[in-house]
Amino acid sequence: MLLGFGIILFRVTLVLTGKKKSNEFPAWIQHGSDFYWRLYRAHLNCLENLPIFAVLVFAGAILDPNPAMFDLFAWTAFASRILQTSAHLSGGGEWPVNIRFTGFLLQYASFVSMLYLLIQSLP
Repeated sequence: MLLGFGIILFRVTLVLTGKKKSNEFPAWIQHGSDFYWRLYRAHLNCLENLPIFAVLVFAGAILDPNPAMFDLFAWTAFASRILQTSAHLSGGGEWPVNIRFTGFLLQYASFVSMLYLLIQSLP
């Protein structure tokens, strides 16, 4: 949500100061500073992964897999998401990109692990 508020603040400020029109923020073209673009892309990336996480957590609430392990993987996915987003916002250099990719890998490894536990818990 903080990422979304950052985007709103950036856009509203530009529109209200007359520097941009409200329709001058195309999704497919970089607009604004490098940091703003990283903020925008990090926000979209969070939105792309949220449905996956939500479905896994919802299924976990229904199927009740091994709670300790499932919770561990859910929290790991959450922490990995924070790591990935923080690295995304910190810059486009080699280290931030490597850290961002590590967060991505940890997040998806957690998703796969959560899915495995869900499948194991099926009757």
